[in-house]
Amino acid sequence: MSRIAVTFDTLRQNNRKALIPFITAGDPEPAMTVLLMHELVNAGADIIELGVPFSDPMADGPTIQSSYERALKYHVSLKDVLEMVAEFRRTNTVTPVVLMGYANPVEAMGYQKFVIKAKECGVDGVLTVDCPPEECEEWIENLKQEKIDTIFLISPTTPQIRIQQMAKRVQGFVYYVALKGVTGAAHIDLSEVANKLAGLRSYISIPIGVGFGIHDGATARAVAEFADAVVVGSRIIAEIEKSAEEEVLVNVYRLVKSLRSAIDKVGIKHRIARIKR
Repeated sequence: MSRIAVTFDTLRQNNRKALIPFITAGDPEPAMTVLLMHELVNAGADIIELGVPFSDPMADGPTIQSSYERALKYHVSLKDVLEMVAEFRRTNTVTPVVLMGYANPVEAMGYQKFVIKAKECGVDGVLTVDCPPEECEEWIENLKQEKIDTIFLISPTTPQIRIQQMAKRVQGFVYYVALKGVTGAAHIDLSEVANKLAGLRSYISIPIGVGFGIHDGATARAVAEFADAVVVGSRIIAEIEKSAEEEVLVNVYRLVKSLRSAIDKVGIKHRIARIKR
């Protein structure tokens, strides 16, 4: 069983939902990344989504695009990102790490070389935005052989037939994009997302995480009512961007801790309801 599967199984047993914060490797500068990863865990992160800097991030809004630009000023490469994961693993062998990025850096390194190196460094999952499941059977199989989960995005416009096809390939968890647009958008229709997830569960048996548009504790708590995991990225990146260098760690900790507390209220409510029954 993968670290991701173990994490979700443990959360399920304790009637809790996963918090998956996103940060960009190398932002605000490379030496901060591993420190931030540990701080995310200290604040209550269950899984870390680590962005691989890329010059043309088509699925990301201005906030995350800016974080990639800051990291690329330091010439942070995919090789550097893997080394950061390896450093994190020296003291944390429990928390799953998912790399989120685009196909170009992986192609530049070489798919087989990347898979081997990712396994050695302790990567648990890979979400490649522009690598559709219909066109990457070999990629999925290579990752599967190394017990690395392939995470896929499902959007509000994904047709049912494609969801059924993807359901045969998904591993770890499914990332549902809560809105039509890029990361960082402000509006999220919670009732629409809840209805969509109810339909997805007819085909998908693994956990479903929801991201895009989650910007505060109230939104995180509302999403946790019907999702297995809450993914928060742009809000955390914005906190990093506006913080003075000496305040980055403490400010990110406070933000993620507040998100954790909000999400946990859902579990407490459900446990009380179960006891009353």
